[in-house]
Amino acid sequence: MDYITTIGLEVHVQLKTQSKMFCACPAEYGVQPNSNTCPTCLGLPGALPVLNRRAIEYTVLAGMMLGCETPPVSKWDRKNYFYPDMPKNYQLSQFDLPLCLGGNVPLYAHCYPKDAQKDIARPEQLIGLTRIHLEEDVAKSTHAAGGTTIDFNRAGTPLMEIVSEPDIESPEEAFAYLNSLRQILIYGELSDADMEKGQMRCDVNVSVRPQGQEELGIKIELKNMNSVSAVRRALHYEIKRQVEVLKSGGELVQSTRRWDDDLGETQQMRTKENAHDYRYFPDPDLLPVRTGEIIEKMRSRVPELPHQKASRFVADFGISDYDASVLSSDRDLAVYFEAAAKDSAAAKKIANWVINNVSALLNEHDIGINDCPVTSSKLSALVDLVESGELSNNQAKEVFSALFDAPDAEPDALARELGFEPAESGEIEAFVDEVITANPGKVAEIKAGNDKLINWLTGQVMKASKGKANARQVGDLLRSKIN
Repeated sequence: MDYITTIGLEVHVQLKTQSKMFCACPAEYGVQPNSNTCPTCLGLPGALPVLNRRAIEYTVLAGMMLGCETPPVSKWDRKNYFYPDMPKNYQLSQFDLPLCLGGNVPLYAHCYPKDAQKDIARPEQLIGLTRIHLEEDVAKSTHAAGGTTIDFNRAGTPLMEIVSEPDIESPEEAFAYLNSLRQILIYGELSDADMEKGQMRCDVNVSVRPQGQEELGIKIELKNMNSVSAVRRALHYEIKRQVEVLKSGGELVQSTRRWDDDLGETQQMRTKENAHDYRYFPDPDLLPVRTGEIIEKMRSRVPELPHQKASRFVADFGISDYDASVLSSDRDLAVYFEAAAKDSAAAKKIANWVINNVSALLNEHDIGINDCPVTSSKLSALVDLVESGELSNNQAKEVFSALFDAPDAEPDALARELGFEPAESGEIEAFVDEVITANPGKVAEIKAGNDKLINWLTGQVMKASKGKANARQVGDLLRSKIN
């Protein structure tokens, strides 16, 4: 019997604000534990919250980017529960009037796992959103054999909770959803969404049901996933586990589980027969927010989204859909490419250089594109040297590598220092004549219609010229002499 998988994600994203959600403490990562605290974020009696306007604006902007609607009035509620990381015994959150409703996340093809990109079950799928609400983050608990320590630096950091509809049908779609969402948030400069730093965390709800059954299966929750690849691995394991239970005649119980990446298995934390009663009620210390003015202010801040940028790159620069999607997948890489290509007639070649050569050296040096010592203008100048025939591709690669170590040098000057002087036209013609004379059989085959052998003869001329000749010019010259 075949089974249908249904997945929904609850993603928590820390907003990139300077201060916390309800107090003026800095929202910083990696500082001395419990150094960025005050009576409000410590939950001391009598401390009153004050709204962070920037966090509200960022959440509304996130909603605009994801196609959500913002109600005219949004309010704040107390979500009541006890846990050591929330000493006032409630969390300031939103219940029935969140800042954003509806919307969707597009699953970009390049956001799928590499091994799944050639066989996407539902291309260009949109995953619906239920809501986005804004709340305060909790403190960080660290459990050890001797006890638990709590760092309140994170407590009170503005936290968006983005809740999807149960529209995801596979671990690969969940992987793509998280990557696509992260990409969009970074484009809007709303969050760095670094899962290793806890800036983006994920709870996964997954169920399976027999083919033909309309009612959803028993929901199992996987808590606090901290990497996109771990979400994929955990889902593959958990789906297989649930199917095996049902096939063996067993029953699934609504529960919460954790993922042990070392063991490669989910482990039960607790069963949960019914939803927890958090006893929400409006917070008496915070007034509702009228959103009209904020919506109008943030309209002009909506950026060009990754899929929009990719479409424009195809139209403006004539590059392939694949190259456009790769370049637009990283906002800073897209900015670098566009700066290099905007005044060049060789945009396709520049795209190829950025995707292959630039990215390879960045990975080799373990740096980001913003720290690339070769500026976009120098890359453009280097590619122009190839286009004009002054450098071969292999020579240009050597010049590019040298520019990494000598970023103040100019590409043409560095090429001369490396001894890459272009061959004279008469010298190239002599090499072409020699190769034609030495390969009469190949020439005969070309005359008979095997034009591909031109490339082979071109290679022989390039060897004879020690790479000084321009391959395109050599090919043209061979064709003119043979035909």
